[in-house]
Amino acid sequence: MSKPFSRPNASAATLTKNRTEESVVPASGMCVTCVDGCIGMCEIGKSAYRGHEVIYPQPFGVITTASEKTYPVDYTHFNIMGTATGAHGIEADSDKAIFPAVDLGLTVGHDNGIRFRYPWIISGIGSTNIATNNWEGLAIGSALSGTGLTIGENVVGMDPQSIIKNGRVVDTVDLKRRVKLYTDYQHDGYGAIVVQANVEDTRLGVQEYAIEKLGVEVVEMKWGQGAKNIGGEVKINDLKKAQLLHERGYIVLPDPTDPLVIESFEKKAFKEFERHSRVGMVTEESFAKRVEELRAAGAKYIFLKTGAYRPADLARAVTFSSRYKIDMLTVDGAGGGTGMSPWRMMNEWGVPLVNLHALLNQYAGRLAERGEYVPPIAVGGGFAFEDMIYKGLALGAPFVKMVGMARAAIAAAMVGKTIGRTIDEGQIPVYIERFGNTREEIFISANELCEKIGRDEYNRIPTGALGLYTYYERLAQGLRQLMAGSRKFALEHISRDDIAALTREAADTTGIQYVMDADKDEVEKLLAPRS
Repeated sequence: MSKPFSRPNASAATLTKNRTEESVVPASGMCVTCVDGCIGMCEIGKSAYRGHEVIYPQPFGVITTASEKTYPVDYTHFNIMGTATGAHGIEADSDKAIFPAVDLGLTVGHDNGIRFRYPWIISGIGSTNIATNNWEGLAIGSALSGTGLTIGENVVGMDPQSIIKNGRVVDTVDLKRRVKLYTDYQHDGYGAIVVQANVEDTRLGVQEYAIEKLGVEVVEMKWGQGAKNIGGEVKINDLKKAQLLHERGYIVLPDPTDPLVIESFEKKAFKEFERHSRVGMVTEESFAKRVEELRAAGAKYIFLKTGAYRPADLARAVTFSSRYKIDMLTVDGAGGGTGMSPWRMMNEWGVPLVNLHALLNQYAGRLAERGEYVPPIAVGGGFAFEDMIYKGLALGAPFVKMVGMARAAIAAAMVGKTIGRTIDEGQIPVYIERFGNTREEIFISANELCEKIGRDEYNRIPTGALGLYTYYERLAQGLRQLMAGSRKFALEHISRDDIAALTREAADTTGIQYVMDADKDEVEKLLAPRS
């Protein structure tokens, strides 16, 4: 009997568990024997006294979260194919075709004007606490690495110091800080800072402000994200801020202007308000109009990001991106986020990751067959290591040029920040102290980075940035090794036959050859008798 795909009613994400952990009803997740007198450790029990709070992962503000659902097909159901012959993108010479020679650089944009050192981008970090508290590391680390970073939704609206007149932003503190932290550390013209906008951001004129006042060249229209099929949410533990956001037009629950709600909050009957964003209403007419507005405002490059919506919406995103010459389309798969996506939604909504990316390749291929424009595509959905990055690029070849990351990059920045704090406090954990007790001893890429950018600039870099930079260096070397093993020495040579499906279902879902059928024609030629 097959196991259920989901794990309902108990999770570390909601700080819940079953009383009978070994005996659980598969469909409901309830204990096989639900006992009168139990204090309610499971999600049902906790919901009996904390209600809608239990919809969201906890503890809010210090976590990122991802789905626990097991899907019939995922990226682990594919293996990377190596070969013993030839080389693509370099001379087939054993002294030249070495993995450090693999070129991971790429360009995107209508004029190929955006250059990235590596084929990944942080595809949207917005107004959540986890993003705000780690922005230094994320921005500086991304800039030093020559990779992209997207400022996500609601940053301006959530900033109490933003100045808004007649419903439009005229000055900010947080958005300016985020852009500057990135641009101050850019080197050699690599990388890009991207400013994203949802419904509220668009109404506030955030992208126009970023273009005109902050010199931002790349903006991203946002239809949604992989973590959830509603707008962004955060929790607010300050009454005045909740009222400010209500005044700015956000949906704030419960109503922070209601006298009874104010009284309940002050009596600590509840401790947090929820701020919600609105869902967008996509039409071709409104999409075309917005693209025209952004170009008129001076946007040099326009991206689109969409989530794991139903197949018709994916086709809509691909088609609109083609018709209106979008510079990059990001398709974010379901399953992860920065800590406030409703937990059940994160697990149970959307087209699963591999299915979504397989459909994306089909739709892009149909446009390409007709000679129509296909924008560079980035795919997201839990990418963390070089093997999955390779598989994502191969499954989507030749259209997918990059992968979008978030949780893994945040984890690296958070660990780097934490290590820096322990160094400053002289409380380095034994597990870390075995490598040394200074930044240069612990972070393996520190000395190389110092040599590259100079001692003065290096001394200003926070350890969160060092953590991200070092993690990216690991990904780069690992990806070069995998590509060299497949004899692909530049990204444009990665193809769908560089991976093989390990199950028939994975092959049927994606069109990737089943491993037992791979190279069948060539094998027959090699095994045929000599004439």
